Amino acid sequence: MVRMNAVPPETAKRWSEMEMPEVPKGAWVTPKPLKDMRVAIISSAGLHPKKDRPFFRGEADYRTIPADVSRDDLYMSHVSSNFDRVGLQEDINVAFPVDRLRELADEGFIGSVATNHFSFMGATDPTQMKEKVGEVADKLRADKVDTLVLAGV
Repeated sequence: MVRMNAVPPETAKRWSEMEMPEVPKGAWVTPKPLKDMRVAIISSAGLHPKKDRPFFRGEADYRTIPADVSRDDLYMSHVSSNFDRVGLQEDINVAFPVDRLRELADEGFIGSVATNHFSFMGATDPTQMKEKVGEVADKLRADKVDTLVLAGV
């Protein structure tokens, strides 16, 4: 995560002036035990299978990543100049912990891994993403996903 004093002054000013939504405190639901949950990943690293088109600056769309994706089939087209790619190049699990999720399922710690995971381009105004986030929510519900790993970068 980049620090505010490390970004250009105009970027720091814009970020500091962005409105943040109020989120009520407290649990929204009573969850079932992790051992019974189906889990998906949502990343903001601009990841996608190599065959998919890359992300472009400000794009509010998402890409679907199949659960059985291999590291060699993933590409990152995140466009932020403030994003350090070194850790991701060494280990995809830094921004997309799919191997750890598979291990948790194999160990019985979680119930199962979702059929698909999703990635957005993190350097995008979240207010523009509402429609696409709704589409992803519908897909997650259809796959009976109970909870998410939000892998923000």
